[in-house]
Amino acid sequence: MRMPQWAANDGATALGSNPEAPVDDAPLLDAYSGAVIGALERVAPAVTFIEVVGESKAAGARSRRPQQASGSGFLFTPDGYLLTNSHVVDGSDEITVRLNDDTRFNADLVGNDPDSDLAVLRIGSPGALPYVEFGDSARLKVGQVAIAIGNPLGYSKTVTTGVVSALGRTLRAKSGRLMHDVIQTDAALNPGNSGGPLVDSKGRVIGVNTAMIPQAQSICFATGINTAKWVIGQMFAHGRVRRAYIGVSGATVPIATRVVRHFSLPGNTAVHVADIVPGSPAALAGVQAGDRMVALDGVRINGIDGLQRTLDASLIGRECELQLLRRSSVIKTTIRPIEMPAYRSSGK
Repeated sequence: MRMPQWAANDGATALGSNPEAPVDDAPLLDAYSGAVIGALERVAPAVTFIEVVGESKAAGARSRRPQQASGSGFLFTPDGYLLTNSHVVDGSDEITVRLNDDTRFNADLVGNDPDSDLAVLRIGSPGALPYVEFGDSARLKVGQVAIAIGNPLGYSKTVTTGVVSALGRTLRAKSGRLMHDVIQTDAALNPGNSGGPLVDSKGRVIGVNTAMIPQAQSICFATGINTAKWVIGQMFAHGRVRRAYIGVSGATVPIATRVVRHFSLPGNTAVHVADIVPGSPAALAGVQAGDRMVALDGVRINGIDGLQRTLDASLIGRECELQLLRRSSVIKTTIRPIEMPAYRSSGK
């Protein structure tokens, strides 16, 4: 009987090959290097260095003094629109953008959304500017190549590579709101990388570099580019991201199993209402402190983060049914969310 080749050539890599011959990895390494170089050549001209000057007031000080900060960004249109992180430009009085060729421009803030940690800027240029191509973060696979470009610690035009480590992460924004569908990568990020692009091997932007865990080894995060596309659309249409608002503050609390079973509630957690803003939609709907919110517009409310996610622009000005657990009874009331005031959207 003829033996399989792997058994007949015990210790040999292939029929007739020399088992002692070294494996040549050069073609594979060259292909990887070529992919990174090609992606860099396509994207790097559109990556920018952002310098910010704002006023800060030190604790106990009576006079304000200028505070400087820096970060990264990237152009996504030929007429000068660029994307960066909200925390890079938040509180800025002056924003300067430096291009890859060291040309400097003063930038205007088009829109700032602390809840997604994204901001859109615009610079004026007499000619067309280089810009990136957006990818599709919904089609990412764990393990695919990820390339980060930016200006960490002021070292401009720095490139790091890695892979997509995980998908669908959540991250807490500076405003306190939970950001969803965040990309985890091991492409190294450092202070100053914020706002720079995370790209795939074809040079398409798949995310906006946002944060890293300092105590860890290359656990870094980027906002998915599909989220950024939605935010950009909102800012172009409205100058801000529109979200619904009902005027309550509270906390996520558990509901006893016997209560869930008795009332056939959709889940075993809810939002305990601590405070209600006078004149807000919640106040007008008769919501009381101590109520537990279990569902809104037919969607289960499993906690504060779930409530925030449910309150999107589609609910603004629309009558919705709010289901409450009040002491030993379940009540339903009609509530009409309004648009979130700008001062609350910016975390103030």
